[in-house]
Amino acid sequence: MAKIRKIVDIDEQLCDGCGMCATACAEGALEIRDGKARLIKESYCDGLGACLSGCPQGAVRVIERDADEFDPEAVEEHLTSSRPSPETSPGGKMVAPFPCDCPSSRIEIFSKQASPRRPAEDFDPARSELSHWPIQIRLVPAGAPFLKGADLLVVSDCAPVAYPDFHQKFVRGKTVLLGCPKFDNAQEYVDKFAEIFRVAGIRSVTVVNMEVPCCSALPAIVRKAMQEAGKSIPIEEVVVSIRGEIV
Repeated sequence: MAKIRKIVDIDEQLCDGCGMCATACAEGALEIRDGKARLIKESYCDGLGACLSGCPQGAVRVIERDADEFDPEAVEEHLTSSRPSPETSPGGKMVAPFPCDCPSSRIEIFSKQASPRRPAEDFDPARSELSHWPIQIRLVPAGAPFLKGADLLVVSDCAPVAYPDFHQKFVRGKTVLLGCPKFDNAQEYVDKFAEIFRVAGIRSVTVVNMEVPCCSALPAIVRKAMQEAGKSIPIEEVVVSIRGEIV
């Protein structure tokens, strides 16, 4: 069903076909065709504008017009249509390539996600506990399959460096979203989390941020997104000091 909403718009006169906007679009809504960026389908575009920062020519903008509603299920089907099976993909990974096949902008679900709650004695400090890719908040589409029914771990990007045992303490069994509330757009975060909370059936949220003032906005962003989505989800906040201790 069409409605007035935000959606990407491309100025073909300015577009030089570099493909950076397509790489930045985590929903795979943009492709380079005939040397120009094109919107494949209106229902694939969430209107949040992650692609804007990827255009060096200023050819991409977000406008409001009559457009088909964003459909996260259609996005998931679109992303998985080209994903090889775990039996045929390297390392038993599920992969959905994006335009330009940039590793930073394609969905991967690692095989360990099938058993996220392994016993503590199975922990190997030399092994990553990360179960998916991407992890940057701006790159993850609300319809990403690894978000379905997830226990969400929202992390300020300094915390994993500061806390020495981050994977065992926080990452195990959780779906990670990482970002910086100081340098990124806070309203964009609110909009992205609100859409995730509406469609993904998130079970719980753990927010890990630093004790510095600029990080204090992160749990507030998550709570505001819950309010906008009309959802009440259990949330826990953990604060890490600059010396790597939980405070």
